[in-house]
Amino acid sequence: MANTNPFDLTGRVALVTGGNGGLGRAIALAFARAGADVAILGRNAEKNATVLKELAAIGVRSTAIQADITDSAQIEPAVASAEKALGPIGILVNNAGIGVMGPTLELSLEDWNRVLAINLTACFLMAKAAAASMVKRKSGKIINISSMYGLFGNAVAPSYSATKGALIQLTRSQAIELAPHNIQVNVIAPGYFETDLTAPLKELPFLQQVIARTPAGRWGQPDECGGAAVFLASPASDFVTGATLVVDGGYSIY
Repeated sequence: MANTNPFDLTGRVALVTGGNGGLGRAIALAFARAGADVAILGRNAEKNATVLKELAAIGVRSTAIQADITDSAQIEPAVASAEKALGPIGILVNNAGIGVMGPTLELSLEDWNRVLAINLTACFLMAKAAAASMVKRKSGKIINISSMYGLFGNAVAPSYSATKGALIQLTRSQAIELAPHNIQVNVIAPGYFETDLTAPLKELPFLQQVIARTPAGRWGQPDECGGAAVFLASPASDFVTGATLVVDGGYSIY
């Protein structure tokens, strides 16, 4: 905290899964504006290339790793590729995730396992791979992206809610484990944000229901999640670990 700007990420290397779109892209760009060098990890090479151009325009070093983190065999090589390109990872954001609609009586085991693989298992394995070098350096930040539905249930998406709730508990457990190594592990629980993935929802009456329940009276903009991530990645949060930062305009207050 001796730094005059406790939110400065200059000299840090961040890896953001799902960093080629939506909240992941916003977080990657926010890190770059704060001075961090940024690696994004995503399956879509074209989207990766687009975000790389945006990062380059900010003036930081950046790289993109094309990988599928549902395949556990790809995770350690992906982390190694990021570190080879930019140096030791000091900040990991587990942002990649999916949601599959379907209540318990209709959801297939295949879809259940698919949601579990990316929303929870991949986060565990990414943290395990990144923390290995963080422990050696006695420094690191891990930020998991959960959801307000990790705080309460959702009748039409039990797989999504279950994995996002479990991610909060994983965060707390890893925060305890890694605190002696000066590694902080926290979670952001976003509400409804305007992204490509949520765009179809805005065409439904559901939009007005969300706005009516949200004290802020609107959906969030991705950049507003980026600011929360910069805080949790920066020296400003060195005494914050195991916390759930809800960024939802007040939706979950009720």
